Amino acid sequence: MGLTSALYTGLTGLNANQFRIDTIGNNVANVNTTAFKSSRALFQTQFSQTYSFGNGPSANSGGVNPTQIGLGTALGSVQRNFNPGSIETTGIASDLAIEGNGFFMIRKPDGQQVYTRDGAFTVSTDNRLVTADGNFVQGFGVDGAFNVVPGVLTDLTVPLGTLTLARATQVAAIDGDLAANGTVATQGSLHSSQALVNGAGAAVDGSTALTDVRSASGAAVALFNDGSVITVSRVAKGGRELPDATFTVGTDGATLDDFANWLERTMGIDATAGLTGNPGVSIENGSIVIRGNAGEQNDIEITGNDFRSDNTAAPQPFTFTKSQSADGSGVYTGLTVYDSLGNPVIVNLTMVLEATPNTGPVWRFFAETPDGVGGNRLLGTGTITFDTDGNFVAADGNRINIDRSGTGAETPLTFDLDFSAVKGLSTVESGLILADQDGFPPGTLTSFGVGSDGMITGVFTNGLSRTLGQVALSVFDNPAGLIADSDNNYLLGPNVDQPVITPPGGGGAGTLLGGALELSNVDLAREFIGLITSSTGFQAASRVITVSSDLLNQLLLIAR
Repeated sequence: MGLTSALYTGLTGLNANQFRIDTIGNNVANVNTTAFKSSRALFQTQFSQTYSFGNGPSANSGGVNPTQIGLGTALGSVQRNFNPGSIETTGIASDLAIEGNGFFMIRKPDGQQVYTRDGAFTVSTDNRLVTADGNFVQGFGVDGAFNVVPGVLTDLTVPLGTLTLARATQVAAIDGDLAANGTVATQGSLHSSQALVNGAGAAVDGSTALTDVRSASGAAVALFNDGSVITVSRVAKGGRELPDATFTVGTDGATLDDFANWLERTMGIDATAGLTGNPGVSIENGSIVIRGNAGEQNDIEITGNDFRSDNTAAPQPFTFTKSQSADGSGVYTGLTVYDSLGNPVIVNLTMVLEATPNTGPVWRFFAETPDGVGGNRLLGTGTITFDTDGNFVAADGNRINIDRSGTGAETPLTFDLDFSAVKGLSTVESGLILADQDGFPPGTLTSFGVGSDGMITGVFTNGLSRTLGQVALSVFDNPAGLIADSDNNYLLGPNVDQPVITPPGGGGAGTLLGGALELSNVDLAREFIGLITSSTGFQAASRVITVSSDLLNQLLLIAR
């Protein structure tokens, strides 16, 4: 009976050490497996054969302890070590390592939810973030404005090379200096056409039909017919040639007032009431009078053939005479802004010294654009005020609206001109530059990175960056209750609650490290020691069986 028990006791020793060697072998095999968590086998004593329970002390005895013979060992449990492994930097943007608690959430193609610490992800051909096995990494997506939508899990996407976006300008910052020692503007340029009459020989006025306009020197010939095209070209403003423009009689307007208003818009003359020189285009005493805005940079030049008509009877309908030039120091600069589709829009700024009161110089700016809808160059005017030290005080009229009708972009394009960095000192000459503007032309997503909070930030070719999503983590109260699956995945087990789904860094979850991977936490030195002690234990258990077998053989020999 005793020898037979010894045989089975030795057998339990063999089995126990086999279990431990199996566990160690699996750990060693996975020493280079990404984010692998090592395991250890724990053993417990089996039932003991009790010969005596013993008895307590008495007056005549000190007591007797129990008499038991153990019947071997058994596997108690296999525990997984969830301590973090070392971090290896890879430089690959899609590689992620968790520093702390938590698991990545993975969706298999069949919809099954699994969990992993292995962050060796890639971007698939359909722009989804996937594992090495093609399973989908889950997290929180973004809305149309690239704001993260929390609480709703989705497959994360990184549309490299396919996502294109632009941003409309909201602020354009101007830098430079406006020389306070210049000449104050007092007048604009003044041009008058030849005397014009109608078919009855009377001086024209604003209500006269264009088809009834004639030169006083040739009253028999009408300057225009219905449908005649008037072309204005090579007109210069501040020495800069304005773009060509055309006016069709009967389509763009029928009267001299219509033509005057069109000419005012085409030349970018700001006729706001109260401006120096009473600028604008009007019909006065039978002539077309063009009064430009004050400032040398607004001075208009018109030559003899700048106005042409396709009416062969009067190919040069108007002859303008300049009687006054604009005065006033100033500076001109151009800048580019962008609409909501990323289309570039040119904005020209003309600065004119308007006044030099004791409180500090005052400058007036005129904003124009050659990209105006319907040929309207005018955007508006405003003032910039400085103190007596040349420091910027305030600006008004600096919110610019540009009509983008017919372009498909959001209209109007509205942005602010920021003059706060401009100085008003008495420098040699004025100079302005566009220091910065926050609009962008169309750009394509070319790269991305993942922050410690799981935010996926994409970088576009135009310099824009946008949030593309956020990696989500699952946190378990008892991660040891997870069931290990293949491919570095874990499944929910009966001894684990539903996970807390949270962004990295919240809800007890660790943070992420982009461009890095978590290594296996297997300690090879410890595993090798375990192999030695396990093999020694296996040999010792086998010796128990051998000795028990030899003794049984001796008993059989006695019986012979």
